[in-house]
Amino acid sequence: MSVLERWREFRHAQREALRASNHPHERSGAPTSAGDLLADVLPGLRHRGEHDDPASDSADGGEPPSHQPAPAEPAAAAGPVTHEPQHTTEGEPKDGKRGLRYGTAGRPLNRQSPFYMGFVGALGVLAALLLWQTLGRLTTTITLVVVAFFLTLALNPLVEFLTRRGVRRPGAVAIVFAGVVVVFTLIGLLVVPPVVQQGGDLAAKSPDYLNQLLNNPFVKDIDQHYQVVDKIEAEFNKRLTDGNFIGQVFGGVLGVGAAVIGGIFQAFTVLVLTLFLLASLPRVKQAAYAMVPASRRPRVISLSEEIMRRTGSYAIGQVAVATINAICSYFMMVIVGIPYAAVLAVAVGFLGLVPMVGATIGAAIVVLVAVFTNTQDAIIAAVYYLVYQQVENYLIAPKIMQRTVSVPGAVTVVAALAGGSLLGVLGALLAIPVAAGLLLLYEEVLLPRQRRH
Repeated sequence: MSVLERWREFRHAQREALRASNHPHERSGAPTSAGDLLADVLPGLRHRGEHDDPASDSADGGEPPSHQPAPAEPAAAAGPVTHEPQHTTEGEPKDGKRGLRYGTAGRPLNRQSPFYMGFVGALGVLAALLLWQTLGRLTTTITLVVVAFFLTLALNPLVEFLTRRGVRRPGAVAIVFAGVVVVFTLIGLLVVPPVVQQGGDLAAKSPDYLNQLLNNPFVKDIDQHYQVVDKIEAEFNKRLTDGNFIGQVFGGVLGVGAAVIGGIFQAFTVLVLTLFLLASLPRVKQAAYAMVPASRRPRVISLSEEIMRRTGSYAIGQVAVATINAICSYFMMVIVGIPYAAVLAVAVGFLGLVPMVGATIGAAIVVLVAVFTNTQDAIIAAVYYLVYQQVENYLIAPKIMQRTVSVPGAVTVVAALAGGSLLGVLGALLAIPVAAGLLLLYEEVLLPRQRRH
């Protein structure tokens, strides 16, 4: 039999099954009358027809039922007859066989029916759209939870270090969290006052800077030929008298204020979530492991613990490398005489947390600030960062990261780019630990399974 003939036979069998499911009342070999259809819909009609005229079938030309009871023997020949009371209920036959009160159940729906498949498919699409919209509205919440969980994994090694030294977990969590709050408070005290002071100085000296700009010979020459200052002044006065422009300015200011307040609230939410997750991390892990089948639970626990250990160690190592970079940069800027040393050192430290490109961006910012003060200072800063990055890449980072994660360079670059494209700076920070976890699953799960097959 050829493939085409088998395909035709298969299609014919499908059509026959579909036709049978669409006509469940058809009887093979016997025509179906209207009375039979009504009896299927209203089972009471069938019972009444059977008890009203037992000989009606023979009158219609059919044979009487073969299971009709034979005539009773005389009472004298049969002996004494004992009449037992029969307790019957409504809807139950007198012969003791229990029947269905509302009739027999029909055939189930054919799941190969186009209508059934289309309806179920439409319900699946609607459910997927609803789930997608729900996840879209919960993006901010999910992001906060992910950040809090990442911070929890980063701080958990410190908590476990204290618990191994005899400190109970609540006390260890309190000590670590208090240390985090103290560090961020010191950073705020180090950064905020200079920024506020320098911002006030800039606002106070803005008229002087504007006069110096207008008295510049180059600007005067351009204004003499093209009347640039008069055009700018006319445009500025026009904007001041425009109500829409004033509304946009105030709306932008209010938007910035709302963004700042929202950022503060989100940071506070992340800290609270981190505190609760850090305190209840063992119970959270036990609850998650309990959902895994018992046969696979030991392996899942070992892999999960290793992934969390690598993630926490990577976070602590990255913070250590960035801190060393910030401290060395601060002393370099103080010695060379580059202004805003404290603020720039904090910026270098935070940018150092971003893998691959963070340290380079921080160095470029320091060199750019030094260019506006003294070209010689900028050259010294550039040479310093060129040497320091070699020392960091080949001496400091390998020494600190030797027990954390081992991710190939190409995978690191691709993961950082993908994470940055999806979630910005946060995605770049989380990309390397996620890539390390996926590599662990690749080495411990996928490769052994492929070797067995």
